[in-house]
Amino acid sequence: MNKVNQIFDRLWADYTMQNPSVQKVYELFVKEGEKVENDHIAFRTFDDPRINIEVLSRVFLEAGYTYKGDYHFETKHLYAKHFEMEGQPRVFISQLKTADFSPFLQETVKKLVDQIPESLLKSDDLIYSGSSWGTPSYDIYEKLREESEYAAWLYVNGFCANHFTVSVNGLGKFNSLEKVNQLLKDNGFRINDSGGEIKGNPAELLEQSSIRAEMIEVDFTEGKKEIPGCYYEFARRYPDQSGKLYSGFIAKSADKIFESTDKVS
Repeated sequence: MNKVNQIFDRLWADYTMQNPSVQKVYELFVKEGEKVENDHIAFRTFDDPRINIEVLSRVFLEAGYTYKGDYHFETKHLYAKHFEMEGQPRVFISQLKTADFSPFLQETVKKLVDQIPESLLKSDDLIYSGSSWGTPSYDIYEKLREESEYAAWLYVNGFCANHFTVSVNGLGKFNSLEKVNQLLKDNGFRINDSGGEIKGNPAELLEQSSIRAEMIEVDFTEGKKEIPGCYYEFARRYPDQSGKLYSGFIAKSADKIFESTDKVS
């Protein structure tokens, strides 16, 4: 097995173990006779130079990926890059621009990163390490949420696959986002409807949808609480004028996909 397959297998094992609903979605497609292909995988991080995009992407670049594009999300104060390797899922890594936030958030992030062992910061295992800064505080989680749902989610979940993405182009019977979303709703899954159930359109060459992250039980210093975990995304790509399938991302659509992990009632 090559290095890239090992990376994705390990990420998938952690992702499905921590978020049982995504395994159920995968099995739902398989039960329907579909072969599930992964369009892309996403990570979240902070812009601290010890753990930023450049650091998290290293393991993929060394495995043969190349940088393909970057994206700005002004309202959420995020910056992202995506990477590609022929025959492999795309990799999308975003980071929070901490300087745009309060001294409390900035100091909290610095303290978190200070607690990560130096050996882990330099290791390929960083992308699998979760919240290596220890047991989170629910009080801090809620204070971070007041400024950024993204920051609060990352504080608790840490480094892991924020989501995998089913390539709708690779499906047979469920070859549209409308069919995919209906299948999910018929089976009790909640679609992220921020900005509409389907983000993007054929004219933009990319359509995306996602289920909302399931609530997972987390051990906080104040006791056990439920917060959003990870989610599953679905993407359909369209060919450009040259006939080549669009391979990038649409910032305004991804902006709404980020909200799949928002804590909602």
